[in-house]
Amino acid sequence: GKSTLLKILSKVTGPTQGVIKAKGRIASLLEVGTGFHPELTGKENIFLNGAILGMTKSEISAKLDEIVEFSGCQRYIDTPVKRYSSGMKVRLAFAVAAHLEPEILIVDEVLAVGDVEFQKKAIGKMQDISKGEGRTILFVSHDMNAIKNLCSRVVILKDGYVVFDGDKDLAIDQYVNSNMQQDSVTKTLSKGNFKIQSFNMTTTNGAIEAYKPITIDLKLHFVNTIPLDLELSLYAKDHFGRVISVMSTWLNSNNLKPKEKDVSIRCELSHGFPFIEGGYSFDLKVKGTKEELFQDIFTVEQFNSSVTNYKRKVRSDYHGTMYTPNKWQIVN
Repeated sequence: GKSTLLKILSKVTGPTQGVIKAKGRIASLLEVGTGFHPELTGKENIFLNGAILGMTKSEISAKLDEIVEFSGCQRYIDTPVKRYSSGMKVRLAFAVAAHLEPEILIVDEVLAVGDVEFQKKAIGKMQDISKGEGRTILFVSHDMNAIKNLCSRVVILKDGYVVFDGDKDLAIDQYVNSNMQQDSVTKTLSKGNFKIQSFNMTTTNGAIEAYKPITIDLKLHFVNTIPLDLELSLYAKDHFGRVISVMSTWLNSNNLKPKEKDVSIRCELSHGFPFIEGGYSFDLKVKGTKEELFQDIFTVEQFNSSVTNYKRKVRSDYHGTMYTPNKWQIVN
């Protein structure tokens, strides 16, 4: 529903009930190619978009070279937009929306279509607009990294209602923690030839803490054939979805050779995880003749600030995800 909400805010779609109030000129980047006429060239579409935003021809002409350079589409600026790739359309659309100076810029996750270099440039430009030029950007995303780098205020919506409105760090914590409440997998998960019947982590004292031994137990059923060799990889991810550690039979050159269709597998982590306080999730990749990835098979909210011996609260978004034991002293 987020794209629908943005269309209503942009006045592309009318609301069935309620009222939208906005103060200032709005430009929006909702879908690839929105607002472009496919038969017109890139340059002609720049003037068309500017006119829609209420700008004069002279105002658009003054910004033209800057827009074209930012988009990186110089070679194709006189080519009809219908021949552009989706990435080129996003580049040009963002360049137009960002440089034609709307008071409010509405951006959906269309920037994901562009390459990494352009995404960085686009986020940098949005930061300049919001912080340096004092204009408003409404950015909708599930990417916690982008939200952390770009936003100062965050609104969380759930089932059509506002459940949080305020500081970005508190918002990220609430959003992540609301999805980190699973202690074990009891439901059956099936993909291809593999059926996971159970998956859980156990520790000596029942709590997952840094450097404490952990045992991972997995019950696996082969639906059709028993593979000659079985590879398992468990990927640990932080609350931004970044892989920060992997436990793998392949990396250990230790492929398993099951004999029956039902097999119980155990992985022992003698030193546990060196993770600091925060939410973590795990993906499991299972490979026989074919491989399947079970995403977010296990999630955990880990509290081990006592392990670090730090006097202040440790946050994974500021202080990294790993704890390295350390002691400081003057030696001269």
